[in-house]
Amino acid sequence: MPTFDSYAQGTPCYVELTTPDTSAAKAFYGELFGWSLADRPVGENGETYVTVAVEGDAVAGISSQMPELAGHPAFWGVFLAVDDVDATVAAVPTAGGKVDAEPFDVRDLGRMAAIQDPTGARVNLWEARSAIGTERANEPGTPIWNELVSPDIETATGFYAELLGVTWEDAPVAEDSVLASYKMLQVDGRAVAGAVRPPMEGLPPHWNVYFNVADVEESVAKAESLGGRTMVPTFDVPDVGRMAMLADPQGGSFWLMGASPEAA
Repeated sequence: MPTFDSYAQGTPCYVELTTPDTSAAKAFYGELFGWSLADRPVGENGETYVTVAVEGDAVAGISSQMPELAGHPAFWGVFLAVDDVDATVAAVPTAGGKVDAEPFDVRDLGRMAAIQDPTGARVNLWEARSAIGTERANEPGTPIWNELVSPDIETATGFYAELLGVTWEDAPVAEDSVLASYKMLQVDGRAVAGAVRPPMEGLPPHWNVYFNVADVEESVAKAESLGGRTMVPTFDVPDVGRMAMLADPQGGSFWLMGASPEAA
């Protein structure tokens, strides 16, 4: 059973959707992935945060947008585990990045901050206390992979290596492959994320979220029936799996990943 009780520094540890319509997001993702969703009160003005669970284990979160993001499409954000968020944030400018939000406490759950790498990709940092983030992953309905998308992979990956003490290795793919120059983020000798150049024009630097599904084609059809749209049609990556890129009805993009027909 793929459950987790801790994350080493530099490992993606949580994903969170920020959306202008949490009710619509709950309806879409709850039906698509079979998620258990619960509204949790936050703040003093009646705001709620939606917790996402599979078999009782935390998987992700859904948050409403702040007023300054009015009109912005929904987006998925990625959190990286750190041992000391204050010390890590203090080192961000020296490493070439930018701090978007200084460290702050999230009740007794943990302490977080928001930063940008030198190429503009935004990511959150999470110092766990009572909550590690995602407790169940790598099975249908849960996160299975995260990926840094940047036009300057060397600069971006160098930033995370310096800031978090992680390493990156070239993936063994053919030079003429769409994934040529793909890099793998290594933590404690294990690949935990990837880095790739934008697969299409117009994509800003960002971190991708992949969700595992039992059947990619069935999930794509279901997402479309729920109001989502396909951004990248289903394709196979040899020795990796079958995948497709979708957008939810509020514009939040995400990937589906499942076993290829040969490996199923």
